[in-house]
Amino acid sequence: MKPGRWALIGLAIAALCTPQWAQAQSYPSKTISIVLPLGAGGSMDNIARVIAEKLSQRLGQPVIIDNKPGGGMVIGAKAVATVEPDGHTFMIAPSGAYAINPTMYKALPYDPVKDFVPISLYARIPFVLVVNPSFPAKSVKELVAHVKDNPGKVSYAASTLGGVIHLAGVILNHDAEIKMTMVPYSRGGPAALNDVVAGHVQVTFADPSLAPSMIKAGKVRGLGVSSTTRMKTLPDLPTVAEAGVPGYEAISWHLMVAPAKTPKAIVDKVHAEMRAIMKLPEMQERMQRMGLVPVDTPSVTDLRKFVASENVRWGKIVKEAGIAGSK
Repeated sequence: MKPGRWALIGLAIAALCTPQWAQAQSYPSKTISIVLPLGAGGSMDNIARVIAEKLSQRLGQPVIIDNKPGGGMVIGAKAVATVEPDGHTFMIAPSGAYAINPTMYKALPYDPVKDFVPISLYARIPFVLVVNPSFPAKSVKELVAHVKDNPGKVSYAASTLGGVIHLAGVILNHDAEIKMTMVPYSRGGPAALNDVVAGHVQVTFADPSLAPSMIKAGKVRGLGVSSTTRMKTLPDLPTVAEAGVPGYEAISWHLMVAPAKTPKAIVDKVHAEMRAIMKLPEMQERMQRMGLVPVDTPSVTDLRKFVASENVRWGKIVKEAGIAGSK
C-alpha cells in the first residue's frame, strides 16, 4: 500500500477517536428536555409532544416537553441559551422568538443567531382571515373596499402586540393600502376568535386548527388564507393573494434549536432524526389535519441563513408597525 493511503487511513482512525465522535456515539446518555416557551395546549404543544415521543423511540432515552411560558417567550429562550450545551436540552418555538423579538425588545438576554444552532425547521403555519358572519364583506376584495370606505372603523383582533397575527394585519394594511386597527388580546388567539364570533370585533387571523370547524359551523366567514398556498383542510378557500392582494403572505414557522456550542456530531444526529420523523406519513397527515404545512427541513447551514434573513424581514415589519424597541 502506498504511504499516502496509510496517511489517509491514519487520519480517518484519528477522526473516529476524537472526543466529539465518542460523545456522539454514547449520546444520549440521559433524559432529553425540549423547552417550549409557551403554555401547554395548542397546535405547537401538541405536535411537540408527538415529536418527543418519536425522538424517544429513536434515541432510546426519555424525551420530555418542558413548558416555560411568559415574557413574550423570552424566559424559555434565555433558559436554553444558557444551559450546558451537551445535546440534552433543545427548544421549539415559533418565529416570534427568533425573528420578531430581536427588533421588538430594546434588549434581549439572548441572540437568536449567536446563542442557538438551528436543528430543524419542520412546519409553516398559515392563518385564516375571518370575519363575523354579519360583517358586510364576503371576500378579501370586499373587505379592502369596506375598510377604505370606512376609515378607522374596522378593527382586527390579535393575540399580542408584535405577534405574527398582529403583524399579519400590518402587512395587509400595507399591501392593500388600508388601515385596520389592531385590538390586542392578552388571553391569546382563541379569545380573540371568540370575540369575532360574538361580534365584539370584526376581523381576525384565526389559528388554522380552529378556523375550519368555526367556518363550517357558520360562526365566522372565511375570506382567505395568509400563506401563498391553500390549506388542505380548507381547499375551497383562496389565499389572500389569490383573492385580491397580490404577493401577500404572513405565516409563522416552528423551529427546533439547541444551545450554540452543542457538539456538531450531536447536532447532525438530531437533525437527521428530526428529518426522518417529519417524513413519516402519520406525521404529515397529523400536521395537515391541524392546518400546518410540513417542511422537509433544510440543512443546518441553510437554516442559519434562513434565521438571519427572517430576522431582517420581520424586523422591517416591526419597524413599519412602529413598535420597534417597545418592550
